[in-house]
Formats: sequence, structure tokens, C-alpha cells
Amino acid sequence: MKKTLLSAAIGAAVMGLGSAASAATLADVKAKGFVQCGVNTGLAGFAAPDASGNWTGFDVDYCKAIAAAVFGDATKVKYTPTTAQVRFTALQSGEIDVLARNTTWTINRDTALGLNFRYVNYYDGQGFMVPKSLNVKSALELSGAAVCVQSGTTTELNLADYFKANNLQYNPVVFEKLEEVNAAYQAGRCDVYTTDQSGLYSLRLSLSNPDDHMILPEIISKEPLAPAVRQGDDQWFDIVTWTGFALVQAEEFGITQANVDEMKESTNPDIRRFLGVEADTKIGTDLGLTNEWAYNIIKQVGNYGEVFERNIGQNTPLKIERGLNALWTKGGLQYAPPVR
Repeated sequence: MKKTLLSAAIGAAVMGLGSAASAATLADVKAKGFVQCGVNTGLAGFAAPDASGNWTGFDVDYCKAIAAAVFGDATKVKYTPTTAQVRFTALQSGEIDVLARNTTWTINRDTALGLNFRYVNYYDGQGFMVPKSLNVKSALELSGAAVCVQSGTTTELNLADYFKANNLQYNPVVFEKLEEVNAAYQAGRCDVYTTDQSGLYSLRLSLSNPDDHMILPEIISKEPLAPAVRQGDDQWFDIVTWTGFALVQAEEFGITQANVDEMKESTNPDIRRFLGVEADTKIGTDLGLTNEWAYNIIKQVGNYGEVFERNIGQNTPLKIERGLNALWTKGGLQYAPPVR
């Protein structure tokens, strides 16, 4: 009973902290002049700094899109690299305004941590990478293997469930920091690396001999990766959510960085409303933004497809196919509610 009461007290404190820290986030962001975005410490294609400290990646572009919506300037972002262990604390405490860090939306995180998720920017699933020299073709052949995994993640929990369900034995090799997991696998301290499959494609690039490693076919979990904000501020929640939906809707409309100005002359009222040129539109002002919020996103960052292809698509070293992340009209799951 004491443990239950203590857990309840901690949960209430976290909820209270989130609500207090998130009141009027938009006003706070505007006052300081930038969005503070929590990202990965370094995951190729998703969020990584170059030698000059400039951040690029799929999640980084999402942060830029929020800044474009709020300020009309996608450069007004500062990045806070966060590990899996500290990412939620950074958001709960108000150190960051939004977490855009390949984070899985789960019921526990959505309820017990004082956080809110809604828009899924990448549908993923957990997989396994092994050296080709191991001569295995399936995860079901991994009984007794040493498995590298990052602590404080759903990956760690899914790993335990999968091996238990299939009556397999394994030896977990656990580290807090992504760099430590990478180094351990590269050094041969474990036979297998497990994380989200998108992460495996990225991490394989960092190995000294990427072609010596393969990703096994099994997907053992659902990993809807989504940005998160603190509970208690519906306006900021809506801005972060609809920024993602705007990227998707623009692709569905056929609006790109290259043609967005031309598309403002469209006779389609849905497109005109979306780009803020329809006379009676209030979509932007209802969000607390200007009516050109979506135009600014697309003009400066691009649509969802452009962001995907630029960072992780077929013409990048990762060569990730759209798959589940294709538009719903093309057999995928990316779908935006009506922007009207």
C-alpha cells in the first residue's frame, strides 16, 4: 500500500509539474524568440549535428516546421540533445518546449508522465541487426545471444517480451547512451543490436564495415514515433500537432517548396484556405498564429514527402522506403484530418 501511495504521489507531482511548466507555452516561446526542441544526441538521418554544430535530420525538420509556423522563420530553433533516460524529464521540467526524438507513443507515457502525443510522424517497428558472419536468417535463431540494447526504452521491454514469448534465452548488454550501445556492438561485445528498424538503418551506416551487417526480417512491435508536449496547454498541443498534419496535407494537395507560391493562385478553396489566402479563413488565428502558418511551413521546410526523401529516403545513404509512412492514398498510414 505504501508503495502504491508513493507511486500515486510521484505521478501527481509529475502531472502538476507538467501543467505548471506548460501554461502559455506559445507566449513563452515568442518571448524568448525561439523553439527549444529536444532531439536525439545523434542519429543519422533523424537528428545529428555536423562539424560546425548545425543540426539536420527528419526530426530536426519537424522542429524547423514548428518554428516556421510560429515565427514565419524556420531558423528560430535551438536544439537540446537528449538521451532516452533524460528526454522525458527535460520536457516535464520545461527545459524544452517539445520533444521530437524518435519516441514511441504508449499509454503509459501518454497518461502517467504528464505528456501528450497525437500526430505520428513515423510509423516504425523494432527489429534486429546482426553480423552476417553469425549466419542467422531469423530472430528465432537468436537463443543464447548477447543483445545490445539501450536502457529506458520500449525497446528494452519489447526485447524481454519477445524472447519470453518464444521461449528463447538471451543475455542483455545494456547501456544508457546510444553512443555506448553503438561502440559495444562495433567492438563485438554483443551478437545482436536491437532498436527501431529505422534506427538500425541509421546506425549501420556508422559501422566501420556496414555491408558486413544485416537487418533481420522480423518486426516485433508497433513503434508509432511521435513528438510530445507537456499536458495542460491545449493551444501548444494543437500547434505541434497541426504542424505535422500540415506537412502531410501539403503532400496530399501536391504543394511543394517549389510550387507553393504558384499554388496560392489555385481556385481550389481547400488549398486557398490551407495557404491562408481564402478571404474568410481563420484557421491560423484559431491556432494563435497567422493565417500563413501552413504556407510558411511548406515554403521553408517542404511537405512530408520532401522531408522524408531529403533525410532518410531512397536517395540518401539510409535508403528507407516509405512503406507505412506513405500517404493513405498510396497504401500508407499518413493521413491528416480536414484542414478547414
